[in-house]
Amino acid sequence: MACYAALLHQPLASSLSPCSSSRRAGAARAPLRLQRAGTPSLASARAVARVRISPRCGASAGAGAPGEPPAAALRRLLDTPGAHQAPACYDALSARLVERAGFRACFTSGFSISAARLGLPDVGLISYGEMIDQGRLITEAVSIPVIGDADNGYGNSMNVKRTVKGYINAGFAGIILEDQVSPKACGHTQGRKVVSREEAIMHIKAAVDARNESGSDIVIVARTDSRQALSLDEALWRVRAFADAGADVLFIDALASREEMKAFCAIAPGVTKMANMLEGGGKTPILSPVELEEIGYKIIAYPLSLIGVSMRAMEDALIAIKGGRIPPPSSLPSFEEIKDTLGFNHYYDEEKRYVVTPAQSSYQTSYHDYTGEPSIPGDFRSTTEKPQEPVIDILPQLYDIGSSGSRGPSTGMWSRTLRLKITGRDGVLKIDAKIPAGFLEGMTRIIPGLAGANIMERLRNAPIDADNPQNGQILLDFEDAMGDRIQVFIA
Repeated sequence: MACYAALLHQPLASSLSPCSSSRRAGAARAPLRLQRAGTPSLASARAVARVRISPRCGASAGAGAPGEPPAAALRRLLDTPGAHQAPACYDALSARLVERAGFRACFTSGFSISAARLGLPDVGLISYGEMIDQGRLITEAVSIPVIGDADNGYGNSMNVKRTVKGYINAGFAGIILEDQVSPKACGHTQGRKVVSREEAIMHIKAAVDARNESGSDIVIVARTDSRQALSLDEALWRVRAFADAGADVLFIDALASREEMKAFCAIAPGVTKMANMLEGGGKTPILSPVELEEIGYKIIAYPLSLIGVSMRAMEDALIAIKGGRIPPPSSLPSFEEIKDTLGFNHYYDEEKRYVVTPAQSSYQTSYHDYTGEPSIPGDFRSTTEKPQEPVIDILPQLYDIGSSGSRGPSTGMWSRTLRLKITGRDGVLKIDAKIPAGFLEGMTRIIPGLAGANIMERLRNAPIDADNPQNGQILLDFEDAMGDRIQVFIA
C-alpha cells in the first residue's frame, strides 16, 4: 500500500518521467503473476481447466494453439510485431464475421451491445449480467481472443473482482476497466466524470487480485476517461499509476490530437498502449495502423464500424421493402453465402457422423430380446442386410411342437405364424419378419405400442385357412408415439 500512497502524492508533472526500472514488459510479467497466485502447478491446472473449445475450426490466422487459454493467445499476439487491428463486435454473428475477415482478435463494445441488445444509448443502462451473457455467446462463436468491455466494473472494488472472475469464466482473453463514476457513458460524449485517484487505482489492484485468485492470466486493460473529465496531465498520471498497479494495457479515451497521443505512448514504455479509432466524428484523430504503430500503439479498436454499417444497411433494406422491392443484390449476400457464413455446410458434414441407419434402429432386436433365450446366428436379419429378401423367416425347428413339453397358455399358438412389419414415418421399412405367435408376450415388452392390445385373444379368434395359410389377415395396424407404423399379420 505504501507505493500507492506515494503515487497519490506525486506531482502531476513527474508522471511524464520514464517508468521505473522495476517495470517489465507484459510478456515478462505473466509468469510472476501466476507464481503470486499460488503454486505453479495449481495455476497451470486452473488455466488448463478454463480452456474453452470453440465450435468453429481453429484454422483462422488468429486461432490459438490447441488447448491454449484465450489470454495466452492474446499475449502471444501482442508479442508479435506490428500494431494489431481489432474491430469491436456486439453479438456472435458480428464476432464470427470479424474472424472470417482474418482479424486475429476482437473487442466487445458496450456502446454497440447496448444498442443491439437494448436499443438504448450507452449511458450505463446495460448491466453486468447482460454484458457477460452477451460476451459468453460471442466467445463461444469464435476461436480468436476476445477483449471484453466491462465498463467501470459495475460497482466498487469488490464488484470489480466479481466482474473480472466472471469475464474469465465467460472465456474472455482480456477485460477493459474504466474509471468513470456510475452511471458511466461513452467517453466521447458530454458530461464525463471519473472516480478519485485512490478509487481508480484500487479498482485495478482488485482486478489484478481477482486474476491471481483465479489462477488466470487474463489481460487487464486499464482505461481512464479523465482526459475529458479533468485534463491531459491527470490522464497521463493515472495511466502511469495503473501500470504500476499491474495493468497489462493502458488506454486513454478521447485524446484530442497527435501530440496528446504521443505524450500518452511515452508513459511506461514497457507497457502496451491501446488506441480507440471512434468512427464517424469522435474526438480522437483517425490515423492509419502504420501511423499509430509509429506513435507507439500496439492494439487498435474500431468500436462503431460494425454496428454503424449494420444500422445503415438495415435502414436501406427497410426502405426497399416498404417500396415493394427487395434490397439490391450488391447489398444482400446470396442465401448460399448466408448459409456458409453461419456454418450450415460444416453442420451438415458433421451431422453425417451421427446418422442412425435402419440397421441401428431400436427395432432391430435379436431373437434373444423376444424369447430370453440365446441368440442363434442368422435367425434375425434386417432389410438393409438383404434388401432382395425383405421378409425374414425366423421359424427354425426349435423344438417339436407336438412334444409333451408344455409352454404355458400359449402352447397351441406356437403352431401359428405372425408377420411383424414396422415402417418408419419417413416411409423406410425398418423391419419385416416372420415370428412364432408365442413370441407375442415378449414383443409387448419390447415394443410399447403393442402393450394393452389383446392380440392373443384376437389370434385365438382368427380363423385358420387350411388351403391358404399365408392369408395376410391384419391383427394390428397403428402408429406408435414415434410416428412409426406397426402392423401384425397372420402369416
